Amino acid sequence: MTFPEVMDPDLIGTYPALVKAGGGFVWDEVLEYRVWCHPENGAEDMEDGDDYYYVFDDYQEAMTFYQGCLGSEEPLALVLQEEHINEPEPGTYQHIKVNRLTEWPVEFLKGPRRNDTTIPDFLSPDAPTNKLDILRGVSTS
Repeated sequence: MTFPEVMDPDLIGTYPALVKAGGGFVWDEVLEYRVWCHPENGAEDMEDGDDYYYVFDDYQEAMTFYQGCLGSEEPLALVLQEEHINEPEPGTYQHIKVNRLTEWPVEFLKGPRRNDTTIPDFLSPDAPTNKLDILRGVSTS
């Protein structure tokens, strides 16, 4: 799989370290790829025992770094969600229209990028029984 390019390579490393984790079902932009390092797992202790991360503008560079760095975890994608789907309880969905930053496992990027109809199609009463097919790009309402 080819992973998306970051929105603006000049901005990598400028985003906050603490963001949401996963969720929202859809993504708008990849902002950077991150490799978190954990001294308690053997990474070099560069932050007085605290975890830290390196940023990359390319997934493959992040993966290569991870493979050679003891105590690190697989790359994550920092994504921008301009709109997302909230699921406060199983099967109950809400269309949220607020920007948020979240770290995602890169596998989540396999789904198509959000477009103008992704969330309305997902929430439509005519949506397929398996609504996730819309997010996987294999169905529309």
